[in-house]
Amino acid sequence: MICIILVAGHGLILEDEIKLDTSGAYCNLIGVPKALLPGVGGKRILDFWWDAINTRQLFNEVYLVTNANKYKHYERWATAQDFPVENIINDGSTTPTDRLGSVGDLDLVLRNKKINDDVLVVAGDMLFQDHNFDMAQVIHYFKRKKGELAIYYEMEPSENSASRGIVEVCSTTNRITKFFEKPTPGMTTSRQASVVFYCFRKETIPTIGSYLAAHPSVEERNFGMYMEWLVNETDVYGMKLPTGFQLIGSVGLADYEKWLHYFSDKQLQQQGKEQYTKRAYARIGLMGNPSDGFNGKTISLSIANFWAEVTIIESNNLVLVPHPLNDPTEFGSLGDLHGISRKEGYLGGLRLLQATCKKFYQYCNEQGIALPKRNFTLKYDTNIPRQVGLAGSSAIVTATLNCLMHFFDLNYTDLPKARQPQFVLDVETDELFINAGLQDRVIQVYEGLVYMDFTKELLDTQGHGNYVSLDVSLAPPMWLAFIRNPSDSGKIHSNIRERWNNGDEEVITAMQQFASLTDQAKEALETSDFSRLQGLMNTNFDLRRQLYGDDILGSENIRMINLGRQFGSSAKFPGSGGAVIGVCLDTNKLKELKAAFQEEGFVICDIIPHIPSPPTSRRHSLKTPTNGPS
Repeated sequence: MICIILVAGHGLILEDEIKLDTSGAYCNLIGVPKALLPGVGGKRILDFWWDAINTRQLFNEVYLVTNANKYKHYERWATAQDFPVENIINDGSTTPTDRLGSVGDLDLVLRNKKINDDVLVVAGDMLFQDHNFDMAQVIHYFKRKKGELAIYYEMEPSENSASRGIVEVCSTTNRITKFFEKPTPGMTTSRQASVVFYCFRKETIPTIGSYLAAHPSVEERNFGMYMEWLVNETDVYGMKLPTGFQLIGSVGLADYEKWLHYFSDKQLQQQGKEQYTKRAYARIGLMGNPSDGFNGKTISLSIANFWAEVTIIESNNLVLVPHPLNDPTEFGSLGDLHGISRKEGYLGGLRLLQATCKKFYQYCNEQGIALPKRNFTLKYDTNIPRQVGLAGSSAIVTATLNCLMHFFDLNYTDLPKARQPQFVLDVETDELFINAGLQDRVIQVYEGLVYMDFTKELLDTQGHGNYVSLDVSLAPPMWLAFIRNPSDSGKIHSNIRERWNNGDEEVITAMQQFASLTDQAKEALETSDFSRLQGLMNTNFDLRRQLYGDDILGSENIRMINLGRQFGSSAKFPGSGGAVIGVCLDTNKLKELKAAFQEEGFVICDIIPHIPSPPTSRRHSLKTPTNGPS
């Protein structure tokens, strides 16, 4: 692959204003080409690009094209930077009127060097915010997509889309469906700005000559207009870089200073990023489970009693910290190791962190999101009881995903909220082979009290279910009991999934009944008809027992159900087993119920609903500091 750096522009506004500046601050920069002006931290702008390009030997050759006026400057730069002087191309232009245009300059290099290879083109006089992005990610994504590639970024609120090339990108394929060169207001609502940073296949190179032949005016020989034409001729894909860009080819001194200070501030913010902690809560399936895995409907509540939290902080190496209790590496004795392993197995939380990181990187690669080369340390803590069906594993994955999104400045455009539950589920099913449905992941992403519809038609057409947040105050007082020391040992696995896949009429009918119970429970909640809700909860469990059988449900679980109902309470599973929830409207009976559970060795507590914080936008990359450009 060949890389071509464009620095042949003749924009004179910045150069003239530097000459006229009377402060003396820029006297040493008079006549200096824009690409050789100081960037963030005082380092020359072109040096940043050369550092990014000249790594890992990604390119067979790198060429730089400039105009006749500035050729000598770049020749001196090349000597100091170990850039081959023979790879600097002089386009012969000396004034704006005889310029070739950016596409014309690219064509000159292609013809002059007889290039027959894939090409990456970048403007060398472009400021950019994050200097840690990985050029290799761009190249790998380009080669995988087998089409042309345009880099874009999410514009800051202060930026004017009329001064940019704006793209509309298909969220499924990442194909650029429309390209608007400096659109007028109303043409598009997109804030995704393309910059002069493109990859072209060698098969597409001939279109450059064709375009130039059809557009003799130099005003049309810029990349914005060429790309606007090209997206209608061939597949052009988009790749997002989580960083801002600013061409300084046609800006004045005030704008140059403003953007330089702005990017410097952003870099300082990045460097000084403090550790971030995200908490995800356990949940109870109030109604409809287990139909979430079978195109049914459910209602779920996140509870504040139990939680998992993950903390991320920048570090030199990527480190996943084992939990001292859940990922033990030291034991009191061989007998101690045997006892812990027999009871808890070998599956702590560390594997969840690792699998989430792997899936996150894979997702960003597939979605065309280039991540900066920044390392971090992840650690976790949790008080969610293990193996009692309160969604402890998915809570850790959900919190880890939130930490990664925060650390890399991803927002809901990059990974929409409605698709995050499926991401969490994919981590568990694809990477860790955990059998599960969407309910737990939806409630841990959305939080609160949520009605969920997983109808097949919805999943097929929009890629996710319909998730409706309900007022948490609608939930009645409830209790939760669970087995003190659960174990996977001796558990019998059901064949319900196999029967569902085979079209078993009993299973299909049951899942439809679970969905109907959920709709009825939603009505009961909204009308505060808790007596009706009690009956629906009991019916939910009884239907599950009929479908799965007592051997699958387990004797301890059935004992908890019977014990709860003995005191006039409803009782059902909040998850897959190991715990029971109920609604007991008689406060005196509730006291007796709690005592009975405790006497039999079960753990019981009042459920504390988790009330979500007011929704805030996850558009981290769009936040503008108070001293940003206006």
